[in-house]
Amino acid sequence: MPVPSKLLAAAMPLALLMATSCAEPFQANVARFQSLPAPQGQTFSIQPVDVRNEGGLEFAQYAGLVSQRLAAYGYRPAAGAKAELSVQLDYGIDKGVQKTVSRPSAAPFGPYGFGRYGYGRRWGYGSAFYYGWDPFWYDPFFDQTIDTYTVYTSYMTMTIVRPDGQHVFEGKAKARSLDDNMTVIVPKLIEAMFTNFPGQSGEEVKITVAPPAKR
Repeated sequence: MPVPSKLLAAAMPLALLMATSCAEPFQANVARFQSLPAPQGQTFSIQPVDVRNEGGLEFAQYAGLVSQRLAAYGYRPAAGAKAELSVQLDYGIDKGVQKTVSRPSAAPFGPYGFGRYGYGRRWGYGSAFYYGWDPFWYDPFFDQTIDTYTVYTSYMTMTIVRPDGQHVFEGKAKARSLDDNMTVIVPKLIEAMFTNFPGQSGEEVKITVAPPAKR
């Protein structure tokens, strides 16, 4: 008997969100508009959009990551002299939205169970996919368990401006996660922003950032 579509619909968003964990690929939607000239060693400086981040150590860490990326593409950090390009950086995360989903309760025979319609693996405590369940395991005679979780939406924006005020790059990266740890999420948003930089103007793409290699 096929798995009810409503149950699959409940499981799929959770599986996608779990991809933002440290051990899984990170996905972000990235939109970029650009008319950047070919890099020829133009100098740049980085400033926060939010003045409260001016001089902050956290901002300095993220700005350092952006600076490394720009330098790798052929731009140069301004050293004392007025920069030819001003890079305006902003980032943040919302307070989260609470979601609720139902799933079959654990089978009486441990992580594996024989349902009326077959055999399947159950995810439980300690698993990266605890908030989900195996869509191929379903028995309508088992009770349903209600899981409540919080989904956070994060963003990072980067605008590059010439001294005359002309914008030559505008980019925004957005992601959803079950974690609100900015020190983990912002570097991944920066990496997504600089994947295939500067990108095709006016195009929004889904960027997947691979997890760190295991040592």
